[in-house]
Amino acid sequence: MQNKPLTVITIAVTRPVDQAQALCEAITHLGGRAVLFPLLAITPLPDYHAFEQQLAELETTDWAIFISSNAVNYTMPRVLKHYGNIPDNLKFAAIGHQSAKELAHYGVRNVLTPHTRFDSETLLALPEMHDVANMKIAIFRGVGGRELMAETLTARGANVYFAECYQRINPQTDANLLGELWKKGELQAIIVTSSEAMRYLLDIAGTSEWLRHVTLCVNHARIAELPLQLGLKVLVADAPGDEAMLKKLVNNLC
Repeated sequence: MQNKPLTVITIAVTRPVDQAQALCEAITHLGGRAVLFPLLAITPLPDYHAFEQQLAELETTDWAIFISSNAVNYTMPRVLKHYGNIPDNLKFAAIGHQSAKELAHYGVRNVLTPHTRFDSETLLALPEMHDVANMKIAIFRGVGGRELMAETLTARGANVYFAECYQRINPQTDANLLGELWKKGELQAIIVTSSEAMRYLLDIAGTSEWLRHVTLCVNHARIAELPLQLGLKVLVADAPGDEAMLKKLVNNLC
């Protein structure tokens, strides 16, 4: 990469505010302008009564699978408060390395994680996730989401339950900010790193002209499916991580 390859490039970042800082700083470091436009906000549940009841089941649970670092941080303080320590019987798995790092902060050292792409499919491909017949598995996640993990593990003979510990909302009511930036020639790309955020973006943007001219950059092919069906311009990073997304943008926009 050149020293400042993103000069005169403006990129909107749609991650939650508390998860967007590093990416925004990386864009700025490469000479670009980062505009924070969060399409997801992570908030607590209004009531944790049902979740606390599920925590009581961990003494008889074999695997705890964490879908995100948010799931870790909304769960582990309650686990430690409930038990005083981590139940000895419990094995841990996480979709991504960041979630594994967060688990380490709570004293969990051995975490099963994928080695290539960080998604449900890659975790499910690991040998440990095949030999689960008659095991009890908890999946910690936000409210809603994909059913693939549970459906696959159930088909392999496991007893699976969801433990939902936070919720996601869209803090934006419209996409006027993005439209105004584009009209002034100040919006070249939007980074979207979850399918849910992509649905929110397409919903609030509707049939706006600017959406057909801005490049959407995503970190997984699954996120690209819907905008590609709509004929929009989409770049899919070649590898996990922010660096791969930025490299893709530099190679295609500069």
